Amino acid sequence: MERVRAILDEASVMISGVEDQRTLEDLRVKYLGKKGLLTELIKYLGDLPAAERPKMGKAINDAKNQIQHLISDKQSRFEDLSKQKSLQKDILDITLPGRAEKTGKIHPISRVMNEVLEVFSKLGFSIAYGPDVETDYYNFEALNIPAHHPSRDMWSTLYVEGDVLLRTHTSPVQIRVMEKQNPPLAVVVPGRVYRRDADVTHSTVFHQVEGFLVDRDVTFGDLKGALTSFLHYIFGRQKKVRFRPSYFPFTEPSAEVDVQCVMCGGDGCRICKGTGWIEILGSGMIDPNVFKYVKYDPEKFSGFAFGLGIERVAMLKYGIDDIRLFYQNDLRFLRQF
Repeated sequence: MERVRAILDEASVMISGVEDQRTLEDLRVKYLGKKGLLTELIKYLGDLPAAERPKMGKAINDAKNQIQHLISDKQSRFEDLSKQKSLQKDILDITLPGRAEKTGKIHPISRVMNEVLEVFSKLGFSIAYGPDVETDYYNFEALNIPAHHPSRDMWSTLYVEGDVLLRTHTSPVQIRVMEKQNPPLAVVVPGRVYRRDADVTHSTVFHQVEGFLVDRDVTFGDLKGALTSFLHYIFGRQKKVRFRPSYFPFTEPSAEVDVQCVMCGGDGCRICKGTGWIEILGSGMIDPNVFKYVKYDPEKFSGFAFGLGIERVAMLKYGIDDIRLFYQNDLRFLRQF
């Protein structure tokens, strides 16, 4: 018992005078380790009379607990001292502005696509989707573009194998929808399309929205009304819209639709090549030959169709002069939207 008290007194003095954590750890091992002074005393319990063993064991355990408490208390003081030194070294200037978390933004292509679909939804159009990998039949033939037709040169097609290809426009979905549904119907078709073309204004992969409406007594006036409303919503009611005669194999008559230049307001600039107008989409009345492929009676039904490139609309809407910026994942560009 005198040995236990002597060890406890010695440990108390030694621990109180410790000035670093390494020395403190050495003392812990000296007194409480597997071969520590108190641990060694336990080996001699068997030599004591049975009646004295519990008392001796309790004394050793109490001494261990007291030494452990002294070590823990000293360790806490060292940690507090370390924090104080750290705070003094790394002074925190509470007047500095906080670092804001950077949140994600909707990509400009997705933003414009959603806006376009929202406009046509308000005009009564539903939304349909179709496969990116198409057959020659849906992509060309059923749209009044047979194999020998010279208008096939208008599309730089990427063929997969045989008559399987990556769709060059979203118009094939027009055929797929009309095969399954009878008029009246009004549908817009968003999606990716693919062409062998790439420069500052063209991309191999880009996005398009095809739209069509079929019913009895549909006129070119209905086409003009729908597209004019759409363009005024996208670019502003103050922008003028004009329709120019054009040619597409699946519409007759056909028209290119121009909007007053969003850069110069119609005065003429480099973007509009001095004309004051920018081509924005193609349109026309659905050719009766297309109706024959889907078993619609062209004597009873008529309709119009149109198609626009989302990247082109986004470039004009946001004043972007290089289509490749949409796909380079440059955060400096994307954070502007």
